[in-house]
Amino acid sequence: MTGMHRSPFFGYSVEFAQHRQYAPGDDIRHLDWKVFGRSDKLYLKQYQKETNLRLLVLVDTSGSMAYSSNKVKGWRKYDYAATLAATLAHLALRQQDRVALVLFADQVRKSTRLSNARDHWRQIVEILSSVRPEDDQALVEDDVSEAGLSTRMTNLGRTFEQMVAKLTRRSVIVMISDLFDDPQALQKGLARFRHRRHDVMILQTLDPAELTFPFRSPSEFFGLEGEGKLPLDPAALRDAYLEVFGAHLRDVQNVTQKFGFDYLMLDTAQSLGPPLSRFLAHRAAAADRKKM
Repeated sequence: MTGMHRSPFFGYSVEFAQHRQYAPGDDIRHLDWKVFGRSDKLYLKQYQKETNLRLLVLVDTSGSMAYSSNKVKGWRKYDYAATLAATLAHLALRQQDRVALVLFADQVRKSTRLSNARDHWRQIVEILSSVRPEDDQALVEDDVSEAGLSTRMTNLGRTFEQMVAKLTRRSVIVMISDLFDDPQALQKGLARFRHRRHDVMILQTLDPAELTFPFRSPSEFFGLEGEGKLPLDPAALRDAYLEVFGAHLRDVQNVTQKFGFDYLMLDTAQSLGPPLSRFLAHRAAAADRKKM
């Protein structure tokens, strides 16, 4: 079925793109005789096909995605990421694009087939809903089943390797994660995606407490990816934390944009709709400028 997106490849269907000078062996059915009449030179008409998009939505299910600073009203980072993934899948499937969901942590843990079937969105939502964050303390003390978030650490390098090996055709890849990993791993992975000419969107989901570090009283902090526990005085560490965390965010954004990919940071305390709408509108406007 013809899709709604322009292909990067020229063919002989749908919409005129440009002229190309005739070469021996070309199909003469596509000669532009009007141009020949004016210039006495042979040119072919080339057209730009419309095609179906191949969208792969990668969702981080590592232990740190179970965090929420608001236990009463707040979403965990995974809840926000899952809703974001379901939203993007729904939008793509409405356009008859093919979508696949990929869950990852230390490696790819689960994935669906690429499909634009009517019932595919239901399958994606069911898989996203089956990943249930356990109690934070349980996450530290024990690794939960593969169906749920666990103490597994984020391993972007291994995940990228698996995805690059799996993808044989150019695709749009959306990674939804807190990106708590070395930015060098992100850079190497994005470089490989750029080399294979994939398009990538990085959507970084963060809790407001991670962004502002509002803690004041000495407390016991523990890592959700198996790092253990540490008694700390957060007031004494706040300035250093904000400096290091801010540098990490800048590194992630700079690495993403270095390869010409799109980046969006999302605060889980904020509504998802407005920033996502602006982000997609910006991408659409950029795509229109490229066509001009």
